[in-house]
Amino acid sequence: MDRGILLLTKKIENDKSTNNNLPSSSNSCKGFVNALKLMDEMNRDMNQQKLLSEKITYLSGFANALRDQIHTDIQIVPGGDNEPSIPSHRALLATLSTIFRNMLDSDQCKAPVNKTITLPELSREELDALLEFLYSGSLPKEKMEKHVFSLAVAAEKYEIPFLQKFCANEMLGSLNASNALDILEISDTSSNQNLKETTLSFIVRNMDEIVFSSSHDAFAIKNPHLTTQITRASLTDIKKRITGV
Repeated sequence: MDRGILLLTKKIENDKSTNNNLPSSSNSCKGFVNALKLMDEMNRDMNQQKLLSEKITYLSGFANALRDQIHTDIQIVPGGDNEPSIPSHRALLATLSTIFRNMLDSDQCKAPVNKTITLPELSREELDALLEFLYSGSLPKEKMEKHVFSLAVAAEKYEIPFLQKFCANEMLGSLNASNALDILEISDTSSNQNLKETTLSFIVRNMDEIVFSSSHDAFAIKNPHLTTQITRASLTDIKKRITGV
């Protein structure tokens, strides 16, 4: 509220300074009207913030349903040997992913309750992070940083649009010389063309540091087509700088 008073005071003072050629009564009236408008805008902002807070609290109920295993009806099995499954909810999975919907609509999963589906590319910890995101729409920063690559792959494979965007933003925000090749490899299978183009441009600008890194040789052997794309992009960049185009 102190901030609101300061804003209101500043607004009134600004109105006075910009309208000092008008009669004083007119200035006061206009300043008062503007102050009322400002207060109305501030109240609307406060109401929107309150609604946002209530919305977050409301949506946390889904996360509670996962955490407390309330009326779960499907078991999600991670890859790896003897890793425990995680109880989940068919309806939520089917709503968020057309791939999950198709899997759950198949003859093998129509019945009975607590049937299982397996996500072999995810460890138990990665699966836990995926489900937490699906139920809450976010992840703690440390979890996102740790699992962003595996989540990005899962988001593409299971067609989860919001998670795709979330992972792309996280990778772009953390792009550096040590992870650029990993991000380029993931972006090669991504539907987000901007992610690949931005990463490729970053690699070209930091060729010396990246190409002579210990991870580049293994990357080149595993991804010859991407190595070719890096070389071509680098040559194109050199030509542009030489010709000034």
